[in-house]
Amino acid sequence: MKNVKTAKFSIGDVVKHRLLPFRGVIFDVDPEFNNTEEWYQAIPEARRPAKNQPFYHILAENDETEYIAYVSEQNLLRDDSGLPLRHPRILDVLIETPDGRFQPRPRFLN
Repeated sequence: MKNVKTAKFSIGDVVKHRLLPFRGVIFDVDPEFNNTEEWYQAIPEARRPAKNQPFYHILAENDETEYIAYVSEQNLLRDDSGLPLRHPRILDVLIETPDGRFQPRPRFLN
Protein backbone atom coordinates (compact mmCIF):
# COMPACT_ATOMS: atom_id res chain seq x y z
CA MET A 1 0.00 0.00 0.00
CA LYS A 2 2.61 2.51 -1.05
CA ASN A 3 1.54 6.15 -1.24
CA VAL A 4 -1.99 5.45 0.00
CA LYS A 5 -3.74 8.67 0.96
CA THR A 6 -5.77 9.37 4.09
CA ALA A 7 -9.50 9.35 3.36
CA LYS A 8 -11.03 12.80 2.92
CA PHE A 9 -14.58 11.56 3.55
CA SER A 10 -16.05 9.35 6.28
CA ILE A 11 -18.86 6.87 6.71
CA GLY A 12 -22.09 8.84 6.91
CA ASP A 13 -20.92 11.74 4.73
CA VAL A 14 -23.31 12.85 1.99
CA VAL A 15 -21.44 13.27 -1.29
CA LYS A 16 -22.05 13.85 -4.98
CA HIS A 17 -20.14 12.71 -8.02
CA ARG A 18 -17.92 15.32 -9.63
CA LEU A 19 -18.87 14.31 -13.20
CA LEU A 20 -21.96 12.11 -13.09
CA PRO A 21 -25.45 13.14 -11.92
CA PHE A 22 -25.76 11.21 -8.67
CA ARG A 23 -25.40 11.73 -4.95
CA GLY A 24 -25.57 9.53 -1.91
CA VAL A 25 -24.20 8.60 1.50
CA ILE A 26 -20.96 6.74 2.20
CA PHE A 27 -21.36 3.44 4.04
CA ASP A 28 -17.85 1.98 3.70
CA VAL A 29 -14.34 3.10 2.75
CA ASP A 30 -11.44 1.21 1.19
CA PRO A 31 -8.04 2.86 1.74
CA GLU A 32 -7.17 2.01 -1.88
CA PHE A 33 -8.84 0.31 -4.83
CA ASN A 34 -10.33 -3.04 -3.80
CA ASN A 35 -12.56 -4.16 -6.66
CA THR A 36 -12.00 -6.43 -9.63
CA GLU A 37 -9.58 -5.66 -12.43
CA GLU A 38 -12.47 -6.23 -14.85
CA TRP A 39 -14.47 -3.46 -13.13
CA TYR A 40 -11.44 -1.15 -13.27
CA GLN A 41 -10.72 -1.82 -16.95
CA ALA A 42 -14.36 -1.08 -17.83
CA ILE A 43 -13.78 2.58 -16.94
CA PRO A 44 -12.73 4.57 -20.02
CA GLU A 45 -8.95 5.02 -19.87
CA ALA A 46 -9.16 8.81 -20.02
CA ARG A 47 -11.34 8.81 -16.87
CA ARG A 48 -9.78 5.85 -15.05
CA PRO A 49 -8.75 6.92 -11.53
CA ALA A 50 -5.51 6.00 -9.80
CA LYS A 51 -5.81 2.94 -7.58
CA ASN A 52 -3.73 4.34 -4.70
CA GLN A 53 -6.46 6.56 -3.28
CA PRO A 54 -9.49 5.90 -1.09
CA PHE A 55 -12.52 4.37 -2.77
CA TYR A 56 -15.98 4.72 -1.27
CA HIS A 57 -19.03 2.47 -1.18
CA ILE A 58 -22.03 4.76 -1.61
CA LEU A 59 -25.77 4.25 -1.27
CA ALA A 60 -26.34 6.30 -4.41
CA GLU A 61 -29.31 7.77 -6.21
CA ASN A 62 -30.08 9.80 -9.28
CA ASP A 63 -33.36 11.13 -10.67
CA GLU A 64 -34.41 7.65 -11.81
CA THR A 65 -33.12 4.99 -9.42
CA GLU A 66 -31.19 3.98 -6.31
CA TYR A 67 -28.13 1.73 -6.36
CA ILE A 68 -24.74 1.07 -4.78
CA ALA A 69 -21.76 2.87 -6.32
CA TYR A 70 -18.02 2.40 -5.87
CA VAL A 71 -16.26 5.72 -6.44
CA SER A 72 -12.71 7.04 -6.18
CA GLU A 73 -12.06 9.99 -3.91
CA GLN A 74 -10.98 12.19 -6.83
CA ASN A 75 -14.50 11.95 -8.26
CA LEU A 76 -16.38 13.00 -5.12
CA LEU A 77 -17.44 16.33 -3.68
CA ARG A 78 -19.20 17.00 -0.39
CA ASP A 79 -22.94 17.54 -0.93
CA ASP A 80 -24.08 20.40 1.28
CA SER A 81 -27.46 20.79 -0.44
CA GLY A 82 -29.38 19.54 2.60
CA LEU A 83 -31.79 17.70 0.30
CA PRO A 84 -33.14 14.45 1.73
CA LEU A 85 -31.91 11.09 0.47
CA ARG A 86 -34.40 8.40 -0.53
CA HIS A 87 -32.23 5.27 -0.90
CA PRO A 88 -34.21 2.44 0.77
CA ARG A 89 -31.12 0.84 2.38
CA ILE A 90 -29.82 3.90 4.25
CA LEU A 91 -31.49 3.08 7.56
CA ASP A 92 -30.36 -0.56 7.28
CA VAL A 93 -26.72 0.46 7.74
CA LEU A 94 -26.78 4.02 9.09
CA ILE A 95 -28.56 5.99 11.79
CA GLU A 96 -29.83 9.48 11.03
CA THR A 97 -29.02 11.87 13.86
CA PRO A 98 -31.35 14.69 14.96
CA ASP A 99 -29.25 17.20 13.00
CA GLY A 100 -29.78 15.25 9.75
CA ARG A 101 -26.34 13.63 9.61
CA PHE A 102 -25.65 9.91 9.38
CA GLN A 103 -23.50 7.62 11.48
CA PRO A 104 -22.84 3.87 11.24
CA ARG A 105 -25.09 1.47 13.08
CA PRO A 106 -22.94 -0.17 15.79
CA ARG A 107 -23.27 -3.66 14.30
CA PHE A 108 -21.63 -2.46 11.05
CA LEU A 109 -18.49 -1.11 12.68
CA ASN A 110 -15.35 -3.23 12.31
